Amino acid sequence: MRTSNDIRKDFPIFDDNKIAYLDSAATSQKPRCVLDSIKKFYETQNANPHRGAYSLGVSATKAYNDCRDTVAKFINAKSSDEIIFTKNSTESLNLIANSYGLDNLTEGDEIALSIMEHHSMIVPWQKVASVKKAVLKYMYLNGDYQIDEAEIEKKITDKTKVVGILSVSNALGTINDYKKIIDKAHSVGAVVVLDVTQSIAHMPLDVQNIDADFVVFSAHKMYGPLGIGILYGKKKLLDNMTPFLLGGHMIEYVYEDHTTFANTPDKFEAGTQNADGAVGLKSAIEYILDVGYPNIEKIEKELTKYAYDELSKLDFVKLYCTKDLSHHTSVISFNINGVHSHDVSSILDMYGVCIRAGNHCAQPLMRFLEIDGTCRISLAIYNTKKDIDRLVNALKKVYKTFKKYVEEK
Repeated sequence: MRTSNDIRKDFPIFDDNKIAYLDSAATSQKPRCVLDSIKKFYETQNANPHRGAYSLGVSATKAYNDCRDTVAKFINAKSSDEIIFTKNSTESLNLIANSYGLDNLTEGDEIALSIMEHHSMIVPWQKVASVKKAVLKYMYLNGDYQIDEAEIEKKITDKTKVVGILSVSNALGTINDYKKIIDKAHSVGAVVVLDVTQSIAHMPLDVQNIDADFVVFSAHKMYGPLGIGILYGKKKLLDNMTPFLLGGHMIEYVYEDHTTFANTPDKFEAGTQNADGAVGLKSAIEYILDVGYPNIEKIEKELTKYAYDELSKLDFVKLYCTKDLSHHTSVISFNINGVHSHDVSSILDMYGVCIRAGNHCAQPLMRFLEIDGTCRISLAIYNTKKDIDRLVNALKKVYKTFKKYVEEK
């Protein structure tokens, strides 16, 4: 099995940048094979997919469609027709809310979300609830930063029509028992929107096994390029949904007074698509499968435990983690007592340590935890224990800088 030191050599950004990059939850770095595949597409296949009948256009269309097939196999969808390309998870979630939510919810229906959801899940369903006069409910966390069974039972009721849940919290790293939530939602006839953006690079997904209704994720968090995302949906749901964006390839016929639309998945992909992004995504999936999820999990579990143990030794640091790391992924949130997370992040940058600071697009969660934000590290297969050591040593210097002011408070 490959080690993180060996894997790190696949990523050109680390050739000259002597940094400890600990922000893969925001965007992951790209292996050389992904960069090369995009370059090759532009050098040998560049044309507009689904437009030209000439050989170059046919080649571009095949490259684009091959990615759809690869994604379908990757998550075990029944058909590639269940795979919709978007520009990111945010667009995918907006598509579901607008094309499914607005058409299917009525006054008094309930929408259940977790309090740890990303704004991209919360805000579109707030809009649906407002327009349709539906009721928005939240599943809150227990003292161990998890949603317990009692909360699931309480918030998902016979009135619930939609449940939104992320597989892993981007702000805390908590792994949610989303299969239990899906089963409960289906028992009351609700549809589930599952956001696996933070887990797809770290753990496998079988949409048929978990009986997912909708699933969203983004390429740029799984070693792929920026600007392309995935929406999976059961075909029977997609076929009955109205398009969210209009024009271009999603058209069947246009008359002066009405228009008919193409079949799924084309009806959800208006305009010229991100073909080079699809090619890069395909390469990223192949890279993940080549490294192997068992190897990925082994590397990241060891790194996460090492980071947790080393951070726990710092008496000036508060961790926001589950007690049992088996319910936790490679995202760790923390704060230095009395020091704002933005100050911590800015000073760490001076030592070549890259972390995320703030509310992580999870303001309701931060408000629930009664904090302004956190410092967040997020580990990937190219990280090493040296990165963690560099972080810890830099944190000691940060605290030394602020110690006098903290103690005076």
